[in-house]
Amino acid sequence: MSKSLKRVRAALEAAGVAHDLREMPDSTRTAQDAADAIGCALDQIAKSIVVEGEESGRLTLFVTAGGNRVCTGRIAALLGEATHPASGSRIREVTGFAIGGVSPVGHKAPIDAYFDPRLEAFDTVWAAAGTPRHVFGIAPEALRRLCEAMPAEFTES
Repeated sequence: MSKSLKRVRAALEAAGVAHDLREMPDSTRTAQDAADAIGCALDQIAKSIVVEGEESGRLTLFVTAGGNRVCTGRIAALLGEATHPASGSRIREVTGFAIGGVSPVGHKAPIDAYFDPRLEAFDTVWAAAGTPRHVFGIAPEALRRLCEAMPAEFTES
């Protein structure tokens, strides 16, 4: 078992939240790949988008529904600075995850997070579990609490 998957599993177990951890036969690198593999709606996929502040260099996590796209203007308004997508090396440095398997939980270091209210429309959402082939299902409110995310509107209309 990879170190990344172990961190996610440990975070879920330490929180004592109900979850369904699965290994998929194929890659779940994209939200559509994950939805197809799980057999759920695209918006039930909780994508982890990580941005880096232009001035601060601080990374921030945005957990959004699979069919949504983040809005750079809304993110800049929330954070008080312009941002750009974080590089794969910065994401790995801070979260411990590689792109395609970035989990919203189990990071190596604390990271500020925001949560897309669209995810709350479902009983279960699915998120990456630290590898491109592992996912976990969880109630959206439990996920929001676990990643200590603030609900916010940050997607394109």
